[in-house]
Amino acid sequence: MVIPAFAVLILLLPEFQQPAFANDPVRYEGVASCAGSTCHGRSEGNGKVVRQDELLHWQEPSSASGAHSRTYDALAGRRGNRIAAELGLGSAADAPACLGCHATFVPPMQRGDRFLVSDGVGCESCHGASSGWISSHYAVPATHQSNIAAGLRPLERPDVRASTCLDCHFGSDRPGQFVSHRMMAAGHPRISFELDLFSTLQQHHDEDADYVRRKQRTDSVQLWAVGQALAIRRSLDLFARQDFGMEGIFPEFYFYDCHSCHRRIADGPGLPRRFEVNPGRPIPFGMPPYNDENIIMLSAVAQVLAPRQATAFDNAARGFHAAMGNGRVETVAAARRLDQATGALATELAQGQYGPDTAFVVIARIAGQAISARFTDYEGSAQAVMAVDTLLNALVKQGRITLGAAAGIRRDVNRAYAAVSDPNDYNPPAFRAALGNAARSVAALQ
Repeated sequence: MVIPAFAVLILLLPEFQQPAFANDPVRYEGVASCAGSTCHGRSEGNGKVVRQDELLHWQEPSSASGAHSRTYDALAGRRGNRIAAELGLGSAADAPACLGCHATFVPPMQRGDRFLVSDGVGCESCHGASSGWISSHYAVPATHQSNIAAGLRPLERPDVRASTCLDCHFGSDRPGQFVSHRMMAAGHPRISFELDLFSTLQQHHDEDADYVRRKQRTDSVQLWAVGQALAIRRSLDLFARQDFGMEGIFPEFYFYDCHSCHRRIADGPGLPRRFEVNPGRPIPFGMPPYNDENIIMLSAVAQVLAPRQATAFDNAARGFHAAMGNGRVETVAAARRLDQATGALATELAQGQYGPDTAFVVIARIAGQAISARFTDYEGSAQAVMAVDTLLNALVKQGRITLGAAAGIRRDVNRAYAAVSDPNDYNPPAFRAALGNAARSVAALQ
C-alpha cells in the first residue's frame, strides 16, 4: 500500500458541507451511467487521460478496492438481518437508518433512470450528483475547474475528501449516517477509519503528470493530518448536540472508547487490573473515557508541525477529558473550546511546510515516550499503527525510501498490526513494543 503544501481551504472556514437534499435540484444518474467502455468501464486501464477501468476496481470482489460496491449486499446477510431485527427496523435493505451509508441513498425525485439503490456506495456518493456534469466533463473544452463549477466534488482537496468520507466512516447529522451505541450493541462493527490509508485502498487513478497538472500531487502527510483534525471536529460537533450526544438518561456511548469497558469480566481476588492510567486523560478512575484516537494522533503531529498551537491543543484536550467528571453542561463547553483549538491547529497545519523528512519525524514522535504512553486502549493503538503505515507509504511516494526497503520492514509493521488484531487480546505493553520496533525500522532508513 502505501513538496509543497496544498493551498488547503480548511483554515478557519467551517467543515465542507454536502448540499441539502431538500433544496437540491440535481439528479443522481447511477453507476450504469459511468460504465460505458469508452468511459470508465474498460477491462484494462489504458486510457489516455484517466485509466478508464475505474468500474472494474470499484467492483473488485476480492479486495478492499471493491468494498463500496459490496455495502448494500451486506445488508441482506446474516449480520445485517440480525441487527435490523434487534432494532425493529424491518428489512435492513429497506431501512433508511442503514441505507444512509450502505447505498447512495437519495430521495426518489432525485434518482435518474439508471439509478439503483442496490448499487451500494456508487460513484456519486463520493464524486457528487452527476446530472450537471456527466455529459460535459470529458469534452475537450472542459477543465477540472469547470467540472467543479458544474457540481463535481473536488476530492483532491483534503478538507472536501475528509468531510465526504467522514459522513459514513464516522457519522453525520444526515439521515442514516450515524452508528449509535444501540446499533453496535445489536452487532454493528465499531467504525475504524484513517483518511489517507483508506484513500490508498480505494484509489482507482494514477497520479501521473496529467493528474498533477490538473489537480496537484497529493501530499499524504498533509492528507493524514487534515483527516485527523476534521475527524476530531466532526466528533465534537456531534457530541455537543443533545440529540446525538445523549441517549435517554445516558450519554451516547458511541463517542467513548469501547474497549476500555468491554473487556473480559471475571471475579476473583487475584485477577490483575487491566486499566492503565493515561497521561492525556485526567478523568476519575472507573469512568469510560472519550475515544481520543484522533486527538492522540493530532497531538503528535502538532508537536512537529505546529508547535505554537500544540500546547493550547493539548491543554484543551485535557480540559475536555477532565470535564467528563463534572457534568454535561461543562463537558459541552469544553468540547467547544477543544473544537476551537483544533480549528486553530488545522489552520497552522494547512499553512505549514511539509519537508522531505516530515514523515520520519512524525513517526518517531508517535512512537516516542510522550505519545506512546497514551496508548493504553485499543482504539488509539489501532489508529497509531494505521498512521505509521500511512506515513511509511508517504515516504515511498516521495521517493525518500525505495519500495523494496519499505517491503523489508513490512514485517515489523505487521507485528504492530497483529498486536491490535483482536481487541479482546489487546496488551498495551506488547503493542507499544511492537510499534516502537516498527518506528525504529523506519528511522533506520532515513
